[in-house]
Amino acid sequence: MPDHQPFKFYTERRLVALTGLRARNLEELLKEVEQVPGSSIFYHTHHQYLSQHFVKPRFYNEFAQWTGHAVQEWMLAEKLGAIDLLSFTSIRQLREAIRTTIATHLAQDDTRSREAPAGEDFHFCKSKSFVMPTGLVAHNLSDFLDKLPHVTNISLFFHFLEARLRLERKTNDFSQWLSKAGHPGLGATIEALDPYLMTLDELRNEIIRLGQAYIGD
Repeated sequence: MPDHQPFKFYTERRLVALTGLRARNLEELLKEVEQVPGSSIFYHTHHQYLSQHFVKPRFYNEFAQWTGHAVQEWMLAEKLGAIDLLSFTSIRQLREAIRTTIATHLAQDDTRSREAPAGEDFHFCKSKSFVMPTGLVAHNLSDFLDKLPHVTNISLFFHFLEARLRLERKTNDFSQWLSKAGHPGLGATIEALDPYLMTLDELRNEIIRLGQAYIGD
């Protein structure tokens, strides 16, 4: 985005479909993780962040959830759940981290992993996104902070999480625009936020708080 351009908020609609691939044990999970579309890897590691939880789940990562609950491999589940999603800039890197974590666990245990109970197979889904403008446009920092409370969680998710990882951008869209608009310090401060440690509502509120404090300074 050129320096003078306003920030245009986008949102997306998702079409979720089954891939037809499933896993009954860790060996099959590893095999399918290696070959499923990248959108499936992203879906199973991210879509629960869009859900409103009264109590935060133990794992947002569905590979970790299934590994613990369905096949009772809690040590591996903890390792999968501890993968730092913020450290990756592409789905390829994330897929490899998941693959390596499962493969290493299997190599350390020469016994075949447990089978999931009937009806608890891991079914791989994939999603196709349709991106569209929301009609909200921010012309400067103050305007950006005024518009942010009216931005939906889906739009926030797209600009802060999905654009960076799935679209392989160097940073989130907010930090990129703020830096180009003459506020690199605020952009860097917002970039340092870990969106995986908070809800989307908490993320929005923290961005607004940081922006207001920046203006106040």
